[in-house]
Amino acid sequence: MHFSPENLDFELSPYTGLTRKHWIDAGKFILEGVFRNIKTMDSPVLVPRYEWEVTYPNKNTPAWKVQAEYYEGLARSFFIAAPLISIEPDLVIAGKSMREYYKRHILRSCTPGDEYYVFSYSDMDKDSKPSFDLHTYQQTVETCAMVIGLVTTRKEIWETYTKEEKDTIASFLHDYAEKATVPQNWRLFNMLDLAFLNMMGYEIDKSIMREHAQAILAYYAGDGWYRDGHTFDYYSAWAFQVYGPIWCAWYGYENEPYIAKRFEENSNELMNTYDRLFDEKGNVTMWGRSNIYRNAATSPFAANYNLKNPTVNPGLARRISSGALMQFFGRDDVLYEGVPVIGFYGPFTPMVQSYSCAESPLWLGKAFLCLELPENHPFWTAKEEGGVWDEMEKGEVRETVLNGPGLCLTSHHDNGEMTMRTGKVIKRVGDSNGRWCYAKLSYNSRYPWESDLPSGLSAASYVLKEPDIDKTEQINAIYWSGERKEVLYRRALFGFESSRDYHWTSMIDLADFPVSNGIVRADKLRLFHKPVDIYLGSYGFPCPDAKWRIEEKGDAKAVVLSGHGSDGKPRHMAMTIFGGWDELKVEKSTGTNPDTSESFIIFAHASRERLFAYEPYVLISQVITKEGDVDFTDDEIFSIEKIDYTDKERCGGYGPVTISLKNGKIYTVDFNGMDGNLMV
Repeated sequence: MHFSPENLDFELSPYTGLTRKHWIDAGKFILEGVFRNIKTMDSPVLVPRYEWEVTYPNKNTPAWKVQAEYYEGLARSFFIAAPLISIEPDLVIAGKSMREYYKRHILRSCTPGDEYYVFSYSDMDKDSKPSFDLHTYQQTVETCAMVIGLVTTRKEIWETYTKEEKDTIASFLHDYAEKATVPQNWRLFNMLDLAFLNMMGYEIDKSIMREHAQAILAYYAGDGWYRDGHTFDYYSAWAFQVYGPIWCAWYGYENEPYIAKRFEENSNELMNTYDRLFDEKGNVTMWGRSNIYRNAATSPFAANYNLKNPTVNPGLARRISSGALMQFFGRDDVLYEGVPVIGFYGPFTPMVQSYSCAESPLWLGKAFLCLELPENHPFWTAKEEGGVWDEMEKGEVRETVLNGPGLCLTSHHDNGEMTMRTGKVIKRVGDSNGRWCYAKLSYNSRYPWESDLPSGLSAASYVLKEPDIDKTEQINAIYWSGERKEVLYRRALFGFESSRDYHWTSMIDLADFPVSNGIVRADKLRLFHKPVDIYLGSYGFPCPDAKWRIEEKGDAKAVVLSGHGSDGKPRHMAMTIFGGWDELKVEKSTGTNPDTSESFIIFAHASRERLFAYEPYVLISQVITKEGDVDFTDDEIFSIEKIDYTDKERCGGYGPVTISLKNGKIYTVDFNGMDGNLMV
């Protein structure tokens, strides 16, 4: 079952047809799915579960975290319910009054002795021994969702509590607000708890607030992005750039004007380019951790309106938000027993993190915070706009290079896709989930990342196989070197460990640039160990009925895949090798793609045998994709007219490599000096 909006309005919303009423209907649709699983008004928000090994609670879960699941379901569903209650106070879902349900269970969750009391910080921490590590608890996360919902429903819920009931809730929140938290985006949870208490007339420790706020500001990396711990991902959007603007409105402008001004500047900086993260349809790209939150990635658009001087384009913001909403809720496989599954589309265990439970996907509800904006707000009244997609011409690509977070975002006119190339990535050896989430060579809005195949090979990534020592090496770090003359430079490291000298790490210097339907790679090997087999995978091709053919032209060779996607529409993918490679092959895989149960990946392969031998260093390839009945043209598959090397052996061991395309564009790849310009 999927969400089917009725009476679409293509005058106001020429791209999606969705209006504020459709968003209200979508919110009710999700809540209906959740609450039909909740037996009575006294039952907690626990939803049907099908996964028991990775997610909590499981056999290793402590008692306090069992209670945390109750709170997570309550708080995250409140993201959706709160604005709907504000709009329609008498809202009834699955036979239950939403106002009365949340009023009752919020109080119960904070009341010691109640069956569904979720424990205060002090209750859980009283028996813990001091240690270097801070004691942090999942409930801290959910307090933030709770206070946002309570402000939204201030008149409908908060103000209907007695003073004693308010004090009970405030005491519970206060305990979390001023206790330990994870020193990254979690600081914002404490900040909003404190801001809520201050707003409601309770005393707070403003020194703690200032400490958290200055730390959040210090995480700012530029281009609208904050570094979350060691990495960059959507947490910059759905935590820093949602809670930051809310904090400004609740507390910052009045009490910390300098910090609030900086938060405002940073949010507006994000608005300058954030639309480029979404494709022509408004699709969210599967990238980074916690992708079970799906279209929550659109929440910074509406959050920008909490600022005194917002700069978001309302028509473009709503177009993207509505497109992302339908990307997921227009599909049948996103729901299990009416509730969003642990996955990106259908259930997909490889992407699941152990900090999640069955109710965790409801964090996507923060996309519905746009419903806090009144019906006469520009977000709802402006005509939808297509942004960069309406500006481009046939064959054109637009690149947005963000050196702050190490992101290169490419909008491809001809296939409507957004491709993302990332840098500033380091994951520990053996962290396969981390590699898939962050260290793919490219992420695509229509072709979500694929987990490793049983053979050890990986889509959209290089893999080294060293037969003499029976070892397979994967990329676990990518350094960023930026764009020069329209070529993006990065460095991929295999099995990188900071304790080991750099020269004992195999590396590939990456150089790539876009073409109309994809990306051309001209990457240089920097290997210290041979013999070695080198493999490069295409994106996973989620078409179980795929057929393929081989084409050759001169020294170039291509594999072309054609099939039908999960939506039944034709899709095509081609991988072409131009230099440095030996062969191409296709592998079929089961259970490694989040879009379909079966998928296909094209792999390029090359062997290097002698340790100290001057052999081809530069590997030149291309991957292109498109949808529809029309196949690729010959010039699209074999886009390169000629390749000029500096060295007479045409190996690319030194000097620039010049690649001339058939469309007349010329790219010069030059790795000289790259070691002095690497960032992480």
